[in-house]
Amino acid sequence: MALRLLLLPLLLLAAADALTPDGQALLAFKAAVVEDPTGALANWDATAADPCAWNGVACSSSPADATQPRRVVALSLPKKRLLAALPAAPLPSSLRHLNLRSNRLFGPVPPELVSAAPALQSLVLYGNALDGPLPDELGSLPFLQILDLSSNALNGSLPPSILKCRHLRALALARNNLTGPLPAGFGAQLSALERLDLSFNGFSGAIPEDMGNLSRLQGTVDLSHNHFSGPIPPSLGRLPEKVYIDLTYNNLSGPIPQNGALENRGPTAFVGNPGLCGPPLKNPCSPDAMPSSNPPLPNEGDSSAAGGGKGKGKGLGKIAIVAIVLSDVVGILIIALLFFYCYWRAVSSKDRKEHNAAAGSKGSRCGKDCGCFSRDESGTSSEHAEQYDLVALDQQVRFDLDELLKASAFVLGKSGIGIVYKVVLEDGLTMAVRRLGEGGLQRFKEFQTEVEAIGKVWHPNIVTLRAYYWSFDEKLLIYDYIPNGSLSAAIHGMYSVRQLTLMRFNNDLAVSSSIDSTVSRTSSYIFSFLS
Repeated sequence: MALRLLLLPLLLLAAADALTPDGQALLAFKAAVVEDPTGALANWDATAADPCAWNGVACSSSPADATQPRRVVALSLPKKRLLAALPAAPLPSSLRHLNLRSNRLFGPVPPELVSAAPALQSLVLYGNALDGPLPDELGSLPFLQILDLSSNALNGSLPPSILKCRHLRALALARNNLTGPLPAGFGAQLSALERLDLSFNGFSGAIPEDMGNLSRLQGTVDLSHNHFSGPIPPSLGRLPEKVYIDLTYNNLSGPIPQNGALENRGPTAFVGNPGLCGPPLKNPCSPDAMPSSNPPLPNEGDSSAAGGGKGKGKGLGKIAIVAIVLSDVVGILIIALLFFYCYWRAVSSKDRKEHNAAAGSKGSRCGKDCGCFSRDESGTSSEHAEQYDLVALDQQVRFDLDELLKASAFVLGKSGIGIVYKVVLEDGLTMAVRRLGEGGLQRFKEFQTEVEAIGKVWHPNIVTLRAYYWSFDEKLLIYDYIPNGSLSAAIHGMYSVRQLTLMRFNNDLAVSSSIDSTVSRTSSYIFSFLS
């Protein structure tokens, strides 16, 4: 058995002589795989003429010169449970798309993996166990548009060479152990970014002032659960209005800017930053933290001139002082007598209520009618109650408010009564969340009555209301997400450009041997290739 294991690499090398160089590079990757429980690489045969028919491999169209082999342009093996360390051997130099997400890859990202494929446009290694720092060689990928290394154990800082990837459209590094500040010029150099997720890391330092230059961002800009410090730069207000900026659980401080994309945001985007103050939070800013608006004090000459206009200045006379004191005393006595009278009425009505209840009379009305300033107790508690937890209208709702706030959110639309988000929870459940206008005059009891009445309505053509959340600053309605577009699209027979372009970057690759006509396309090829 041991002899067979020793001879296996030699046999593979001997058989690989008939393969193209791209096929030999892929066999080196297969040799690094320790476990393949799903048999994803079972048809990677070293005796094949070319690797274009192998599982997960896509090649370019046939070249004009028939003597030249077809080149490998994509390798996609997501969710195959492959156990392997990424080999230091280079992958095919013609590779443009690499998708190995949701496997069991471990070890560092070797620099050779990156530098050997200068035409790489998408690198998706989401959901593995990779560790170590990000290689500086990422900057040698001028055509890179999608970089998704989320949910790994990568550490170190974000290399400044990443700023050389001027065509980068999606940068997802969430749920790693990355630390340090963002490189200088982050917002200015990566102006093509459309998706940015740096959440659940250890990034520190100030949020770059030039991040407001990322005018193409969409969905949620997630900087939550880091160690960013200092004030929120007002330049973030220049981001698109429909972008949701998540700054929760950092070390930010100072007043929250109220301009552009930061204006009229609910408090849920800023919680977990004890140093922040001002609206929409209930933590007021101290006078030192606010811009000074006091007029300059006049000098002595101005005071003298102002005082000289009247010739003399006299204080209040003794009679006036005595009158003021007496009026204050009388007012206090009147208020005290009034409250004493109200207290006496309340105690008396309570005694009468207990007596009437024992006699079977209608004494229960006293709580409403007999007090001096009494009102309906149930109405009072409902009017001033604040609901700070998610209220489920369906027993199948298994998530809570904290999971909802941590989920990925994408803006679907905005109207006069609020903004609608598409929310994807960690378990993959997709919901639609409408955030109503903050504040408002509607009391909790009225809101609760209306929402629960809507929740009881069931009809196949009406979206089901699953849960709601109410507070004085935030009102959320959680519906089922309907993926087939809006009512307007159904009536007019069209979809918006945003619906057609907002797609998840790390979807499984639909491998097809008829990919010839799409290899030379630009960014649209990337989205369709990963969907």
